[in-house]
Amino acid sequence: MSNLNLSSFTIGIEEEYMVLDPTTRALKSHQQRIVVEGQKLMKDKVKAEMHQAVVEVGTDICKDIDEAFLDVSNLRNNISEIAGNMGYWVGASGTHPFSHWNSQLITDNIRYQEMVNELQEAARSNLIFGLHVHVGITNRKLAIHIANTARYFLPHVYALSTNSPFWIGRKTGYKSYRSKVFDKFPRTGIPEYFESIEAYDNFINLLIKTNCIDNAKKVWWDMRVHPFFNTIEFRVCDVPLTIKETMAIAALFQAICAKLYKLRNQNMNFMVYQRALINENKWRASRYGIDGNLIDFGKEIEVPTRKLILELLDFVDDVIDELGSRHIISYILTMMDRGTGADRQLKVYEETGSLIEVVDYIHNQFLVSE
Repeated sequence: MSNLNLSSFTIGIEEEYMVLDPTTRALKSHQQRIVVEGQKLMKDKVKAEMHQAVVEVGTDICKDIDEAFLDVSNLRNNISEIAGNMGYWVGASGTHPFSHWNSQLITDNIRYQEMVNELQEAARSNLIFGLHVHVGITNRKLAIHIANTARYFLPHVYALSTNSPFWIGRKTGYKSYRSKVFDKFPRTGIPEYFESIEAYDNFINLLIKTNCIDNAKKVWWDMRVHPFFNTIEFRVCDVPLTIKETMAIAALFQAICAKLYKLRNQNMNFMVYQRALINENKWRASRYGIDGNLIDFGKEIEVPTRKLILELLDFVDDVIDELGSRHIISYILTMMDRGTGADRQLKVYEETGSLIEVVDYIHNQFLVSE
């Protein structure tokens, strides 16, 4: 146990869900009816997204992983019940197995209209579903230091989350095709290294000044020091099939931040690597999930991704008891044993030859909390 206070490392979780037609299993516009009803019950924890077949939810600021677990469980159960009462299904997968983006309606909102006007087909085709994890960091100078270092681990955790092997009716050959779709947007992917929070703010301000963006939320990197909240926001992951997978991934991001904070307080640091090198690992994670190799840049060798994830669990082991997350993080071993969401979707497809059966599986996993 350390004598550091890790209670400031709060957690907030955002998930994007797909709305499904129970008859065809295709994505279906709910005309924001689920959002309207959801907001009556859960206020601003439920939001519309650009495509009308998407519902976005977000937890409160949670003091620990157990509080976050309860919040995510309630959100999934409430959205599922509201949707069911209206004759819809919901599910969580990085992409829908067969629905085509060109038949999906865009939400009538000026923000989304402006985005489609600027990004055109890149925006219209961005029919993907992600998981965003916020970890509270009260000091922005500390946040940029942690973010610079935490970039290295993004591919490792992303590999665990891979849950989008299909795209518009095709088996893509990727475990996560979602990131390939999102790559069409500007200002995406692994972030750069910033030497200070001032350098980061200067970069954002330059983009605003030169009309590249109108606000810092249009920087869509895989991780960012949040422009408005005192958090680091991890955005790299596909939305997982189940509640417990989401929680294990969130707990791991929290533990990485706490561990890097602990090292900093001991005047130590983890190596910082170039964006281009980390991108090589991100591509491998996207293609192979947990069944490929990642590069260990320190040793300059390929290492099985599963081995590196076990090393990451060892790396954070001395902070997870104080964070109160050991019981959740240990579930990562089960995830590696069962396979990622992508592995399980592909298994259903191999056994049945039916993308309808894959959608049924996605829907049936939505409320699973074990």
